Amino acid sequence: MSTVTESVDVNVPIHTVYNQWTQFAEFPEFMEGVEEVNQVTDTMTHWRVKMAGVTREFDAQITEQIPDERVAWHSTEGPEHAGVVTFHRTGPDTTRVTTQMDVDPEGFLENVADKAGLLKRRAKSDLKHFKEFIERRGRETGGWRGNVDRPEP
Repeated sequence: MSTVTESVDVNVPIHTVYNQWTQFAEFPEFMEGVEEVNQVTDTMTHWRVKMAGVTREFDAQITEQIPDERVAWHSTEGPEHAGVVTFHRTGPDTTRVTTQMDVDPEGFLENVADKAGLLKRRAKSDLKHFKEFIERRGRETGGWRGNVDRPEP
C-alpha cells in the first residue's frame, strides 16, 4: 500500500473550490487517466480509470463530507484505495487543497508504475490541472453542500 499526499494553493475562495470538487463528473476534465465518474447516489460513485495502459472500473463510497472542509472516501470493490481531500482557507480568495490517498496497486504494471513514482506525479499533476481549471473558470460548475457523517468505529 502506498500513501500519496499532495497540496496546491488555488486563487479562488474556499466555497467555490469545495463546490467544484463535489462535481465528480467533471474530474475527467483535470484528472489524467480518469475517463468517467458517475454519481450513483449522494454517497456512491462509479469510476472508470486508465493507468499504465490498464482500464479499471470501481465503486467508491464517500465516508465523510463536510462543506468547505473535507471529503473522504474508500473503494468498495475493484482496486483498493481510500483518501481524503481537505480545504483550507488561506485568505479571502485563496484556498489550499490537500489530498491524501492510500492506494494498493493491482497487477504488475500498476505496481511498477507505483514504484516508479507515477502515482505521486499524477496526484501532483492532477491538482495543478484542478487549479488551472477552477482559476480559469473563476466559478464552480455546480456544487453539493450536503453533509455525510463519518461512520462510528
